[in-house]
Amino acid sequence: MKIEATSPDNYIEQLPEDRQAPMQKLRAIINDNLPAGFEEAMNYGMIGYVVPHSAYPAGYHCDTKLPLPFMNIASQKNFIALYHMGIYANPTLMEWFVAEYPKHNKRKLDMGKSCIRFKKVEEIPYDLITELVQKMTMQEWIELYEANYKR
Repeated sequence: MKIEATSPDNYIEQLPEDRQAPMQKLRAIINDNLPAGFEEAMNYGMIGYVVPHSAYPAGYHCDTKLPLPFMNIASQKNFIALYHMGIYANPTLMEWFVAEYPKHNKRKLDMGKSCIRFKKVEEIPYDLITELVQKMTMQEWIELYEANYKR
């Protein structure tokens, strides 16, 4: 589901009505709980949370003009997705999330490397996402990124 949006508000406005409230809630949870330093931005056609160039001038190694991505949320055709690069890069964080998920949702976890898919928007585990968002500081993400990707 490709959305041409100029801002996070514009992105949400363009979503089908049944997706707007869950995306607004996810966005609010992230903005209210994300550790200091990360910035909200449009990133890869999604609502993104990035390490700005002012904090990490090197930017993203795939395209240094872009800030270092950390997390994104998006409304895809058949699900709402949360992309969390920290889960992908930190096995301990991944293990924690996989172990906690069944305590918050009766459905099987639908997850790729960094993508967590929520096919039933009414079953998004907002409390678990709140905890996940709080678990990695900007400096921890930069250090993990440099250790894993900038070789």
